Amino acid sequence: MTTNRLVLGTVQLGMRYGVNNKSGQPDLRTAEGIVKAAWEGGIREFDTAHTYGKSEYVLGKVLKRLEIENEAKVITKLSPTLNQLVPVNLKQTLEESLERLCVSKLYGIMLHREELLDQWDQGPGETLSDLVSSGLVDHIGVSVYSPQKSLEALEIKDITMIQVPSNIMDRRFENAGVFQTAEIKSKLIYVRSIFLQGLLFKNHDDLLPSMSFASQTLKSFELLARRAKISRQQLALGYVREVYPEAKILFGAETILQVKSNLEAWNHTLSQWIVKEAQELFHDVDEKVLNPSLWN
Repeated sequence: MTTNRLVLGTVQLGMRYGVNNKSGQPDLRTAEGIVKAAWEGGIREFDTAHTYGKSEYVLGKVLKRLEIENEAKVITKLSPTLNQLVPVNLKQTLEESLERLCVSKLYGIMLHREELLDQWDQGPGETLSDLVSSGLVDHIGVSVYSPQKSLEALEIKDITMIQVPSNIMDRRFENAGVFQTAEIKSKLIYVRSIFLQGLLFKNHDDLLPSMSFASQTLKSFELLARRAKISRQQLALGYVREVYPEAKILFGAETILQVKSNLEAWNHTLSQWIVKEAQELFHDVDEKVLNPSLWN
């Protein structure tokens, strides 16, 4: 099964990230091994951001060492604190990213927060479009958190990619018609948080008391994987692969083994009865479970 729909998220290369992260931020040698394993597995796209610690710098150094900087497709996100109403700020921050990433152009540049769309017509839209015209960027996009803002972004002509959080438990974007709209408008859609920042790999009875609100939902997920006789990784990855066939799927890793296991899980075929049962089980999950910003 082709892996060209998979994208390696590199936040873990720049900082400790994820509720199930046991090894922390990898050293440079491990980071190189992670990117190399992804590349050898057929992955050609890499997602990063200004706010992911040293992620841009580490990714750039690794791409250079592996001599794939001219082939890799890199997407980064602007700092949400950047004053994007000043054109020179956008141009300067792009140049800094290109230097850190050791690439001559970006496959995509995204606004990191959906509320920044409210300023789109005040200058950023025109400036970012000029960067595309100059050949420094292929696509302009935005990382969103709500279906409403996703649909709003898809209506903007110069925005050609969006990134949304979605997974086996989170059907808000699917139900709102976001994926269908993106396909109709021939725009790229990227799905992040497919493992809910690692929550799907935790056992429901191992959750901290502050996360007890997610216990029952997580237990249902564990039981479904058990009935299907597959791993939770295969269940989570297989679901997004089957239900969002036009979307690119992001996953992160802090170890080489995690990259390889995700590639292996991606190739597992998911039975349709599992997809249907998952949709019945998780048709209306509390947003507190789905939104990590509400986890304290």
